[in-house]
Amino acid sequence: MNDQAKKVLSRLQNLCAKQECCSADMMSKATKALDGDRAGAAEVVEALIKEKYVDDARYAAAFAREKAAITGWGPVKIRFALAAKGIKGDAVTEALEEIDGGRAEEKLRKLLESKWKTLADDPQGKLKLIKFALSRGYEYDQIKSAVEDITA
Repeated sequence: MNDQAKKVLSRLQNLCAKQECCSADMMSKATKALDGDRAGAAEVVEALIKEKYVDDARYAAAFAREKAAITGWGPVKIRFALAAKGIKGDAVTEALEEIDGGRAEEKLRKLLESKWKTLADDPQGKLKLIKFALSRGYEYDQIKSAVEDITA
């Protein structure tokens, strides 16, 4: 590893110590810092993974928990977002299992109740409510029962 790659490695280690990062993000940052040297960037990312600064499974779990609890995303949207980050397979499945189903259901209900206040007078309010929940990444069966309870 050359001196420039070592400097990039040190900088990315500091970044990873402060927040969870995935290997795809680190590859992008390393490639940019090394002026497009993908081989050098791959070497830097391998070192980060070897030293446990980067772990895609750990990142996926933290991402899923944060998006479900704080942002109010459903499992479908989280799965697509993780796939866009280059994380697939078992890591995504395990991350989605870490989401507390009861809290996610409660979050969905709160989102729908809040949105329903603005749509109650709209003749297509129920349809708009379903579209809203689908855009948040929840599954239709989950949405259907929640919408029926709220609009009844």
